[in-house]
Amino acid sequence: MKIFVKYLFMHRKSMGLYFLFSLVFLIIFWLYHFPIVAVGYAFLLCTFIGCVVGMIDYYAFRKYHLTLQQMTKQSLVSLNELPQAKNLVEEDYQELLEKLLQEKKDLITEKDTRYQDMMEYYTLWAHQIKTPIAAMRLLLEEDDSDCQEELFKIEQYVEMVLSYLKLDASADDFQICKVDVDDVVRQSIRKYAKLFIRKKLQLVYEPVHYQTLTDEKWLCFIIEQLLSNAIKYTQNGSVEIRMEKDHLIILDSGIGIQKEDIPRIFEKGFTGYNGHLDKKSTGIGLYLVNQISKKLGHSLSVESEVGKYTKVSIDLKQAELEVE
Repeated sequence: MKIFVKYLFMHRKSMGLYFLFSLVFLIIFWLYHFPIVAVGYAFLLCTFIGCVVGMIDYYAFRKYHLTLQQMTKQSLVSLNELPQAKNLVEEDYQELLEKLLQEKKDLITEKDTRYQDMMEYYTLWAHQIKTPIAAMRLLLEEDDSDCQEELFKIEQYVEMVLSYLKLDASADDFQICKVDVDDVVRQSIRKYAKLFIRKKLQLVYEPVHYQTLTDEKWLCFIIEQLLSNAIKYTQNGSVEIRMEKDHLIILDSGIGIQKEDIPRIFEKGFTGYNGHLDKKSTGIGLYLVNQISKKLGHSLSVESEVGKYTKVSIDLKQAELEVE
């Protein structure tokens, strides 16, 4: 019914002219005292023929409309699939669509080229910066000052840059296999051992004896980021790593997270109240953790109480992935 009403609205001028011409004939016949019945017969006959032709045209219009509507629901649409143009205006519209589509393709190609150039540059930079970092680490090996800790932070930020650059294309970088979670956790603990010692934090960890289908490198990145946050926001007390069924738990006794911030901590660039206290917080770390976890099929959940604890749970259940 809605299509029919729109069709009538499209042809309102033609119908208006038809009735106007009929009225003109009626007035002229009346002025010259011709039989009005003759006009009535002609009017009814023309109306009947017009209705038949109009219904045929309406069904053609309806079919054309439904075809276009069906195309809008498709994920990929080609101009070759468009119904054949019936008049000059439709030909002009299809030509305009073709031109706009070509311009869109050109813009996408240009954008992809620029993005690829940017990716290559920053990836090269991130890899090259590792060389002076390694050299500085050797020079400061005997130095027990804060320089070692600051150098470690620089290295973390470089790794975060690489992970951020790889995020869009990380599906190609995944190597899904059976992974021993204890091996991954121990790698992360060894990396942050000096920070635990420097801040005099207690590490509570017992082997979890758990295996899962995942990517070892990316799972290690997730655990390292969560450990980094736990150490960063825990001034004294402990950090505990344990297993609860299929969930890897990282629990710290740090400053906690405000209740209203918890739903937003995985948003890109969100730092919350804790981030305002630490002016160097970027809000990128947890965003990366969440995005990579989604790609791996792991879900994250956070519980916290201000001034008492923060508990992060990683669901390692991975029944839907197949071993490559």
